[in-house]
Amino acid sequence: MVPVIWCRLILIFYKKINRCNISTVRVSNLAIMNFEEIYTQYSPGIFRVCMAYINDYEQARDLTQETFIAVWQNLSSFKNQAKISTWIFRIATNNCLRAIEKSKRTKITGLPVDLPLKQEETKEEKLDFLYDCIAELEETERIIISLELEGLPQAEIASVTGLSHANTRVKIYRIKEKLSQKFKQHARFE
Repeated sequence: MVPVIWCRLILIFYKKINRCNISTVRVSNLAIMNFEEIYTQYSPGIFRVCMAYINDYEQARDLTQETFIAVWQNLSSFKNQAKISTWIFRIATNNCLRAIEKSKRTKITGLPVDLPLKQEETKEEKLDFLYDCIAELEETERIIISLELEGLPQAEIASVTGLSHANTRVKIYRIKEKLSQKFKQHARFE
């Protein structure tokens, strides 16, 4: 789809080259319209037509912009065999029909209905769950993991608990495994 900004850029470009009358068209024996007037007059109606076909605001805006880019590109070849509005609405209709045909070819799959909405946990909720899991540990394990979380070196944890350094290292590993299992059971921290 064409970005919404394109028609605005074409209008700016038009204003710069307007002196050459490149973007004007005779719409009847008496009336001559330039692109800016055409865009201003017909864009709301073209948007409504696109909305009626597509029923998607953003895509309707894109199709409206594509329509007016096509009008800009082909304005000099307008033969005045029909009203300019008929010509513009025909371009818009063709653009909408192409978009509908394209969307039919593109397979769109929806989300399964039975999927629960997973809300992101806040940091506080994560910490609360961690502390709940720690509270379920044995007293020695709670002390060891609490000191580990505080950042104490394992040698100091061994001194505080009265365990050997090697035993402390093994206990920390096993405590982390227990906590990891609890997190998996509750589908946390995946």
